[in-house]
Amino acid sequence: MPTTIDEIMESHQTGRPIVAGILNVTPDSFSDGGKFLDPSAAISHARRMIDEGADVIDVGAESTRPGSDRVDQAQQILRLQTVLPAVVAMGAPVSIDTTIARVAEMAIKHGAAIINDVSAGRDDADMFALAAASHVPIVLMHMLGQPRTMQQDPQYADVAAEVREFLVERIAAATAVGVEAENIIVDPGIGFGKKLQHNLALLTGIGKLAELGCPVMIGASRKRFIGELTGQDSPADRLGGTIAACLEAYRNGATIFRVHDVAQVRAALAVAAAAKKTQ
Repeated sequence: MPTTIDEIMESHQTGRPIVAGILNVTPDSFSDGGKFLDPSAAISHARRMIDEGADVIDVGAESTRPGSDRVDQAQQILRLQTVLPAVVAMGAPVSIDTTIARVAEMAIKHGAAIINDVSAGRDDADMFALAAASHVPIVLMHMLGQPRTMQQDPQYADVAAEVREFLVERIAAATAVGVEAENIIVDPGIGFGKKLQHNLALLTGIGKLAELGCPVMIGASRKRFIGELTGQDSPADRLGGTIAACLEAYRNGATIFRVHDVAQVRAALAVAAAAKKTQ
């Protein structure tokens, strides 16, 4: 049976790990840009990830890698119009990775069940109103600046505390316009305006975010900080580090994991979850 939205939104209470498979319908994403721009390739990849155990398919039509340019709503919708309905029809919950309310609205009309907004509602003032009216969960992520500039010497006095403060403010902004608190997921934004030491501090400081009472999502998959630690220049070689990052985050309270390598991360988390139940 497909994972339900209730199971996803209660994961921080049950401890069940939720794996979200990444589907980038883009020409320029940092790890797999261009591989799934063709609709048939994207649809096949989504089916493969579901077969491997993905609880959610996270579909995005705009790369937010460091240095990337923004993609307007018309282009995003064009990239999604064939792929998204086909993925929804596979039965697993689908999240739409966008900061534009019109794109999210189109996706919801075609069956998307979660909004994943890396701007936490800052890019489009209509996003929170859409989430409230649609009664769908929304992911609020911390990002310092914009994708084009976010990695230009980011600085924090206490990154975990500052990210928590930011997310507290965004939760308040969302609930003020009608988003239900139980429909909010938070994400510290690994790699989004963070240096190596910031990413490590966030992985170990997840507990500060878990205290907010929302599920915590982590997107560390194949990211640059793993390459900095391991010497692996190619993102495709960073599976071991990705698994380690997910397990550390799970140990500290995260329960939703946005990843490229669904089968391997799911297996690692299954073992960690079984071990946790014995404690």
